[in-house]
Amino acid sequence: MLQVNRRGKGKTVLVAGGAGFVGSHLCDALLGRGDTVICVDSYITGSRDNVRPLMNHPSFRLIEQDICKFIEIGEPLDQIYNLACAASPPQYQADPVHTMMTCVAGTGNLLALAERHRAAFLQASTSEVYGDPAEHPQKEDYRGNVSCTGPRACYDEGKRAAEALCFDMLRGGRVDVRVARIFNTYGPRMQANDGRIVSNLIVQALSGKPLTIYGSGMQTRSFCYVSDLVGGLMALMDVRPNPGVPVNLGNPGEFTINELAQMIRSMVPVRTAVAYRPLPKDDPQRRRPDISRASELLDWQPTVPLAEGLRSTIDWFAANLDDRPRKRVASPRRHRGAAASQAAPFDN
Repeated sequence: MLQVNRRGKGKTVLVAGGAGFVGSHLCDALLGRGDTVICVDSYITGSRDNVRPLMNHPSFRLIEQDICKFIEIGEPLDQIYNLACAASPPQYQADPVHTMMTCVAGTGNLLALAERHRAAFLQASTSEVYGDPAEHPQKEDYRGNVSCTGPRACYDEGKRAAEALCFDMLRGGRVDVRVARIFNTYGPRMQANDGRIVSNLIVQALSGKPLTIYGSGMQTRSFCYVSDLVGGLMALMDVRPNPGVPVNLGNPGEFTINELAQMIRSMVPVRTAVAYRPLPKDDPQRRRPDISRASELLDWQPTVPLAEGLRSTIDWFAANLDDRPRKRVASPRRHRGAAASQAAPFDN
């Protein structure tokens, strides 16, 4: 039987991708409950600003490293969260090969680290494993409708391969692995130019620019506020016994993109038009999680309504947009052709 290092209430936790949008909120929550946190981030899409308030915390340590390279930590680890991958199409399509290798080689490196330290491991997977789903809402036993050759495949198939690695390690009794399939997440600390639909529309509205909607705007998404997601991730990591199956984490409230745009327009005191653009290839038409498994196994469900979460997110952007450093989605070295410019505003 797999034995995992448990040393009392305060654990030592490694968060890969901890300087990212979701990762930095997770670091906050772990520190808040008394854990020691080691944040590992390459800053390809993460930001030092997200973790700057933590730099003087006695229980926080930061390591700048790409998880595609071998990693070792010179102290015992109890838990490892793998959130280290670009999560919006402009970001992950900017260097699709690196995205795939982050999902596969990077996850493999972290799983090996977990095995050496006998640490529990949580893989941040994605609703993208369902592709453009033919089943609605999406349950965890749905096998998906994914193009393995399309422009989104580096992420979709990369995450599917990462799940396969995780469950092979779990079945082999080598690592105590949990897999979360994350649906669209939003909240403070999103990058202004990362290509996610919520940040796109908020930044455009605050700037007085037309709101860009791809396709008819009748495609749907389900939006989960970041604090709800972080609570779900921590519940999944800590639950006993190990569920042994992937678990959807998201808010089952379903909204069209047109409805989202109208809500944002009603909250931002600037009159803006709506500009419709062609729908990019393989953009999912409907996306809503079935969270019955999370509710049953974790006693978890989201609590922040979309209107409330949008208000907090808009306020954060209004306070930080002008002062936040402008950051390119990818450096010229990583950019590959026009893939990023064709990306849909869909995120996790």
